[in-house]
Amino acid sequence: MSRPARQFPDIQSFMRVLEERGELLRVREPVSRDLEITEISDRLVKKGGPAVLFENVVGSDYPVVMGLMGTRERMALAVGVNDLDELAQKIRALIDLGGGGSRFGLLSNLPKLRDAMNLPPRRVKTAPVQEVVWRGDEVDLSKIPVLKCWPEDGGPFVTFPLVITKDPETGERNMGMYRMQVMSKNTTGMHWQRHKTGTRHLEKARQRGQRLEVAVAIGGDPALIYAATAPIPPVPGLNEFAVAGYLRGQRYPVVKGLTVDLEVPANAEFVLEGYVDPQEDWVVEGPFGDHTGFYTLADLYPLFHVTCVTMRQNPVYPATIVGRPPMEDAYLIEASERLFLPAAQLIVPEIVDYHMPPAGVAHNLVVVSIKKDFPGQAYKVANGLLGLGQMMFAKVIVVVDADVKVNDMDAVWREVAAKAVPGRDTLTGRGPIDVLDHSSRGWGYGGKLIIDATTKRPEETGSGVSSREGQAEDFAPDAPFVPFASADLPTFDGVVAQRQTDDGYWFVALNKTRPGQARELAQAFAVHPAARGVRHLLIADQDTDVNDAGDVWWTVLNNIDPERDVWHLPAEAGGGGLAWDGARKLPEEGFVREWPQKIVMDEAVRRRVDALWHVWGLPEQWR
Repeated sequence: MSRPARQFPDIQSFMRVLEERGELLRVREPVSRDLEITEISDRLVKKGGPAVLFENVVGSDYPVVMGLMGTRERMALAVGVNDLDELAQKIRALIDLGGGGSRFGLLSNLPKLRDAMNLPPRRVKTAPVQEVVWRGDEVDLSKIPVLKCWPEDGGPFVTFPLVITKDPETGERNMGMYRMQVMSKNTTGMHWQRHKTGTRHLEKARQRGQRLEVAVAIGGDPALIYAATAPIPPVPGLNEFAVAGYLRGQRYPVVKGLTVDLEVPANAEFVLEGYVDPQEDWVVEGPFGDHTGFYTLADLYPLFHVTCVTMRQNPVYPATIVGRPPMEDAYLIEASERLFLPAAQLIVPEIVDYHMPPAGVAHNLVVVSIKKDFPGQAYKVANGLLGLGQMMFAKVIVVVDADVKVNDMDAVWREVAAKAVPGRDTLTGRGPIDVLDHSSRGWGYGGKLIIDATTKRPEETGSGVSSREGQAEDFAPDAPFVPFASADLPTFDGVVAQRQTDDGYWFVALNKTRPGQARELAQAFAVHPAARGVRHLLIADQDTDVNDAGDVWWTVLNNIDPERDVWHLPAEAGGGGLAWDGARKLPEEGFVREWPQKIVMDEAVRRRVDALWHVWGLPEQWR
């Protein structure tokens, strides 16, 4: 029998447990919500440090808590399991209702059905989140310690909002996490991208000639905060409250909003109630230092009018930051991987495991291992994944054999170099791309790359001549690829650093100053003797650390449209290879959009945080 999920009615109860475990620090001295909290929190997350409660935020009466889910262990605790892999076990147990047709077989499923019955939320009449109410002119968002996270951000952004809307036609509820830039004391932007459910609800409201009511919860059960980020399939009755209820093993408590016909989490810290008017002109929102590690440029988005704010008597403001990985969102993404693995396996049964590594910032890279039984199966699986919900945004999919650990990126890239012959075992295509992708050929539309790094069958190498029984057991080993890292590397205009690895990769940092420079570099390097032991030439920008493979892959994956920027090297390069052009693109090359900056903290802020680290009582090991 499974152990009941640990209960955390709200983030304050979760914080108490973290503090008991030594995983939450308190900062009692004054700290600024303008960049300082970001710099402190970023350091702690990147070093696997504790969550932190800032009790004295300049200009606000409310404390800020950061990093609640900033490690794999805290993420698991937040959703009520000992390890994130248990999420897959919980879902697999729920969807595997077998037992046959016997009476005893059906009775064996009753505990699972009871779990499923916990999905609908439970309405309550009173709630902690409505203990204090601001209405009308009392509403002043500047009193809430909303953070300005990065130097070039367009303003302060709410980064952990649970945005609640209702379909004007069907009444289906949706909760999503969409950043919200504070525009005035009672308005914010609403970052509803074109593929998001909130956008569909707004369009339906426009067609019906009505405003769309919106409620934004901040805080609540940490399982609900996670659920707001999860890519939940569009199944009637299945929503974020249901997912949180299932994870907790009990129906989630909700209360009706005071001024909107929406149910909100009864145990949230704050709730902003209001509306979006689809007839109103959209406003400029951004820039914003985004989860890609680059700034998302300013663009037009709807305006959210806040007409009422409710809160606890003594609320805590939870926030997160996104930016250059690894960040807290990597653990939210990993939780979704584990939660939806069984569903993916139900649809594509040969999947053994999959992983979206931090360097791929969710959509840029997906690694999937498969139990391979027939030729072409890697492409079948990859194309199947591209048809599953938000997986449609995947840019590069790498398929490996069942025995390869998908979260061991060194092993994955070794498999790619050894088993994927460029051209023969790579395939490009096109499809939907995340609108935050700055390098795609069009907004929300671009190239995709599938790499088959599985062991090949005869048919896949051109040696299969029969469909005889048992051929599926045959293998067709290629002439072994022998990687070699040369110590004598060529020079080229603009190259500021370069390094070859011992597994067949050549990393180059290029200061690009003219059109076509990256392609010229690739052509020159491909015919150099140093290319003999190389299968992949990765060209990154001049700010990339070529000694850090994660930094190289993060930069390149962000900066490529695979159809445009990944091409074959001449055969002289050890039998052929791939060049990945991850340098910035120029208008003279036909790239019409503005190229964004990488996120970098202001140096004066970094120096100030260094100077005040001990004043704030923060341990030296996390500095």
